[in-house]
Amino acid sequence: MTSRVFVTLVALAVLPFSSAVAAQDQNRSPERWQRLAREILAELVAINTTDSEGDNTAAAEAMRRRLLAAGFPEEDVVVVEPMPRKGNLVARLRGRDTGEKPILLLAHIDVVEADPADWTLPPFELIERDGMFYGRGTADDKDEAAIYIANLIRMKEEGYVPDRDIIVALTADEEGGPANGVRWLLENRRELIDAAFAFNEGGGGIVENGRRIANTVQAAEKKYLDFTLEVTNPGGHSSRPREDNAINELAQALVRIAAHRFPVRLNEVTRAYFERSATLVEPQQADAIRRLLADESDTAAIRVLSADERLNAMLRTTCVATMLSGGHAPNALPQRARANVNCRLLPDEDPAEVQRTLERVAAVPTLRITPVDEAKDSPPSPLTAEVLGAIERVTAEMWPGVPVVPTMSTGATDGLYLRNAGIPVYGVSGLFYGETNAHGMNERIPVAAFYEGQEFLYRLVKALTTRSASD
Repeated sequence: MTSRVFVTLVALAVLPFSSAVAAQDQNRSPERWQRLAREILAELVAINTTDSEGDNTAAAEAMRRRLLAAGFPEEDVVVVEPMPRKGNLVARLRGRDTGEKPILLLAHIDVVEADPADWTLPPFELIERDGMFYGRGTADDKDEAAIYIANLIRMKEEGYVPDRDIIVALTADEEGGPANGVRWLLENRRELIDAAFAFNEGGGGIVENGRRIANTVQAAEKKYLDFTLEVTNPGGHSSRPREDNAINELAQALVRIAAHRFPVRLNEVTRAYFERSATLVEPQQADAIRRLLADESDTAAIRVLSADERLNAMLRTTCVATMLSGGHAPNALPQRARANVNCRLLPDEDPAEVQRTLERVAAVPTLRITPVDEAKDSPPSPLTAEVLGAIERVTAEMWPGVPVVPTMSTGATDGLYLRNAGIPVYGVSGLFYGETNAHGMNERIPVAAFYEGQEFLYRLVKALTTRSASD
């Protein structure tokens, strides 16, 4: 064999190896997975998934096609449709048979209404401009849905075999509608999403003046409950006023309710929140937090913290009038006056006791108070070392010095259904967004923060599904 032939054969032998290395490098390149996440986000935003005229099933099927194309077996990528247009995707990356229950990555892909006439940009098109992604659902919650699908495909293509199954569920009607996907799955196909714990929306990075302040983990949320307050009487001619005026009596009751403050009570999650946030706030609040942690009945500390509406809502149950109607004619005494009072209850608050409190505070004998629906329990998720420790480690890797702060949402998410079913839920994303105008006009997120959150969730899920990382 001549030396020229030998060199040629060696070169030919090296070429496939070099191509394989190049392909592996491309697989490891974060830019490739960022591009994929962007493509998926664009596809999801372009599919209208509003309750009025959107199609959640179309979005779920689009994600199913992507996963099947990436090599996932059909039995591990399921779309279930409780009713037309209300489909839910459940996908599973199989792990080793270690006996550990799966982890669940949950995101809803329905969105609130968006009238194009109210926007300066098209709501159902992903627009990238000045470092921002614009479009309905970019912040709530198609961003996390896109990240989960992109990361699952990445893990599949990298040949990653977790020590427990990883489930992604993209669901319908979180924002309202007749077919809430999480509730339906728990009641009808629990085996598809049963898990040791779940990640969901509700947490994220806090940004102030461009600086990362904290990475929050939502481990609890308040319970939602509406009450109807109603006063009725015979009415009469407006030219002959009487003292028993339904509108006046209801107004007096609402003023008293507005002035009432429910007692302060901390739970494991809110106590941890205040403990970890004491160093992140201005001195007066920090001093009040330390005094409150030492004594929950410290009225001076409570007064300082209650002046901040966000902290006030975390300290106690709140009730506020949100709708009002009364009377039937401009020249008649009202026969009926009605109001809706919306209450956000602490996780362990008794709804019946809240109703009794409203009746006592209102102090109007003719007032009738009735709950509109039952409050759904949402017990706080335990702050376990397994979950919180992994979040802290990955946060320290990516953003040294940024603390992890557990928090309780004053609003509500689909996490309440899982918590009520015994599956702990943690709202965590690593998305340091700042102002997003979610639910509003020109909803938007920072592009760079979206990609950072993608990498954070990739590392976090691997940390919790790789035995050597969690032992």
